[in-house]
Amino acid sequence: MPETIRIGGLELRFLHSKEDTGGSLDVFEMTVQPNARMPVPHYHESWDETVYGLAGVTTWRIDGQDVAVGPGQTVFIKRGVVHGFRNGTQEPGTCLCILSPGALGPAYFRDMAALLAAGAPDLAKMKETMLRYGLVPVPTA
Repeated sequence: MPETIRIGGLELRFLHSKEDTGGSLDVFEMTVQPNARMPVPHYHESWDETVYGLAGVTTWRIDGQDVAVGPGQTVFIKRGVVHGFRNGTQEPGTCLCILSPGALGPAYFRDMAALLAAGAPDLAKMKETMLRYGLVPVPTA
């Protein structure tokens, strides 16, 4: 049964994780509410990410360039490339995210949701959590 994790304006529904694919991939559906975003640009050390648009539009900032991903559109983010995302529209945006190989799993998102549910975000703990799971935060200028 898919697991759903909510983090602020994001909802992630895990369809497959590294645990049930023998580490081959993670697959989750992500819905980004209007004006929600990934607050910290980052890169992944050990996996690539493919994003496929299902509904609405999400905008991905990849290596300094904005890429709008709508239904039927896709973008590939190679490991080591700095990226983040946002929804600047008035409609929710939903996409399918595929991480290969599967290195993240739902545990990262559970941990981040718990940190944010505790009240005001502790940026040091958020950074430590990101690094522990292989996401490297990149400060914005």
